[in-house]
Amino acid sequence: MKKTGLKKDVQKDTLKKVLRYIKKYRSLMLISILLAVIIVALTLYVPILIGKAIDGIAYSQIQFDYILKQLMIVAIIVSITAIAQWFMNMINNKVTYQVVRDMRDEAFKKIEILPLKYIDTHSQGDIVSRVIADVDQFADGLLMGFTQLFTGVITILGTLLFMLTINVSITFVVVLVTPLSLFVASFIAKKTYTMFKLQSETRGEQTAFIDEMIGNEKVVKAYGHEEEAIKKFDEINDRLAKYSLRATFFSSLTNPTTRFVNSVVYAGVAITGAFAVLNGKMTVGAWSCFLSYANQYTKPFNEISGVVTELQNALACAARIFELIEEEAQAPESPQAVTLENANGNVSCKNVSFSYVPEKKLIENFNIQIKPGQKVAIVGPTGCGKTTLINLLMRFYDVNQGSIQVDDKDIREMTRRSLRLNYGMVLQETWLKKGTIKENIIMGKPDATDEEITAAAQAAHAHSFIKRLPKGYDTVIEEDGGMLSQGQKQLLCITRVMLTEPPMLILDEATSSIDTRTEIKIQSAFNRLMEGKTSFIVAHRLSTIQNADVILVMKEGKIIEQGNHNELLGKKGFYYQLYNSQFAV
Repeated sequence: MKKTGLKKDVQKDTLKKVLRYIKKYRSLMLISILLAVIIVALTLYVPILIGKAIDGIAYSQIQFDYILKQLMIVAIIVSITAIAQWFMNMINNKVTYQVVRDMRDEAFKKIEILPLKYIDTHSQGDIVSRVIADVDQFADGLLMGFTQLFTGVITILGTLLFMLTINVSITFVVVLVTPLSLFVASFIAKKTYTMFKLQSETRGEQTAFIDEMIGNEKVVKAYGHEEEAIKKFDEINDRLAKYSLRATFFSSLTNPTTRFVNSVVYAGVAITGAFAVLNGKMTVGAWSCFLSYANQYTKPFNEISGVVTELQNALACAARIFELIEEEAQAPESPQAVTLENANGNVSCKNVSFSYVPEKKLIENFNIQIKPGQKVAIVGPTGCGKTTLINLLMRFYDVNQGSIQVDDKDIREMTRRSLRLNYGMVLQETWLKKGTIKENIIMGKPDATDEEITAAAQAAHAHSFIKRLPKGYDTVIEEDGGMLSQGQKQLLCITRVMLTEPPMLILDEATSSIDTRTEIKIQSAFNRLMEGKTSFIVAHRLSTIQNADVILVMKEGKIIEQGNHNELLGKKGFYYQLYNSQFAV
């Protein structure tokens, strides 16, 4: 019982959140409801006119003029109803897709301000599935709800009023059987929500798996992992098919069961109405009108039952979207946060402690003082905290204890944007967006001139390969560089930094994907770029950092050795062992 109550609370809470989005468009919703009332009123008036026309035939002499008049009025009403229906559908579509746009907009904005911890610990495919597939499913359910729920409820109330004006006792027969439809719809709705929620979650898992496999297809093929990947996909796919089948099974029960109830209602009206006609309490036209009302009264129950089922799916998807939207954002900027401009490059870490997981310590009591313009190399074995230190310097993560300062100011007291604009970063993993070569280069400096772009590309030794591309700097590349080699992609990332010329640099194995000959040229270009700039160089190949002013040797989150290349070799400590292990014959 507890679980059912919790599920109801989640649905109720989700519905409230959806209504908050719709509230913004309440004026359009009021017009839609007004049109629904007009449509239902006119639709319900038609049977009365047809009943009158039938009475014009059924008794004594056939009144052709009278019948023709009634049919002309019917034709006019039907035309008005069709136009009103078209306008109502247009408005409902507009509201639905405006709400969907707002939700996607808010979800994407939240992704942009989520802490990297969330992105690092959640499947990218699942996040994509929430923003794309779940929002689409929600839109389908919401659109059906707007279109059918309003007219359905108003039709039920309207037909009851019209039937009461014709015959109270027969109306009572109709109302007596109605609760059966509501009971069936309620029972099915409870079952379908759970199945639709599982379906949505599994669809997200499947999207994540496909995204992972496509992104790593070369690795899959290289290690002969195809069969295992197919087995894993089949398992997820079978699970999705099972949940989808169950959801469809329960939702498909709605129509036949409510139709059965409707047939019972119709039969009851037909029989009681026939006796009323025989006893002279009702005309044939009125009976015909009543049968039409009975049919119109029961029809919305079919539609509403279908809407309820779709709404279960929509609410299940909406709940997943709201989970993303309501995730805790990164720590907000301090109201007193200052803008860092043209940093001198004086960087210090004071008693810094940090761990991704509380129970697994990584960096503890880390202290360092870097003077402006120094080249600082960070070396050590895998997992020692090199990349973590870069994450902390850039404020991708905030320290747990202690402080990191730039120009004697705690970086938590500066805006993240201004801090990061003062760093130029080239990572081992390249990132390029879909667009032209030029658009990728000017990402950090949108107002750069063509001369500045060309100069930066020449300094990074990228100009020659760019000019060989079909349209040079205007060549469009796909996401992640498309058919460019890994080395060419890295050169574009280096060009991006060369263009911005920031006061501080972070180079994380920036030349790892470049051939030796080009690497020598790039190192020369980097040396020119690093002149007068504070530079942090994460290195695995120790031959590339021999000219660093300071080499920090890290192990298990601590600096165990510090000095320049010759000093550290002279100590014959851990650095000495690392260096010799790379050049051992």
